[in-house]
Amino acid sequence: MSEEIICIVCPKGCRIRVERRDGDIIRITGYTCPRGREYAIQEIRNPVRFLMTVVKCIGGDLPVVSVKTDKPIPRDKLLEASRILKDVVVKAPVEIGDIVFTDLLGLGVNVVATRPCRKRDRINKAST
Repeated sequence: MSEEIICIVCPKGCRIRVERRDGDIIRITGYTCPRGREYAIQEIRNPVRFLMTVVKCIGGDLPVVSVKTDKPIPRDKLLEASRILKDVVVKAPVEIGDIVFTDLLGLGVNVVATRPCRKRDRINKAST
């Protein structure tokens, strides 16, 4: 069995071909650097992704605050994680780096804010 993977480690976007037999990787071709080879192995054995989304922010200058996982999670857990985070509500103020959800799916991964959500009454007072 042969699979093609487009490497995302650098802007080159190498088309890497991974040949497998009985679940074992037997040959990898098409990469131009060692990082591409390692990426292909990781992508076949245990594909992971960072999850970036938004959660509701009450009492803030924005209705939502952008967040991301602090570590990548298994690709097959992205949908389940998204379903959990759609119900998360934080209260302003929220600062960049604040943990808004701990131990997502029991994976030891936290979800952190990537943008501030200022308290609404602070914004109103500043403009008067």
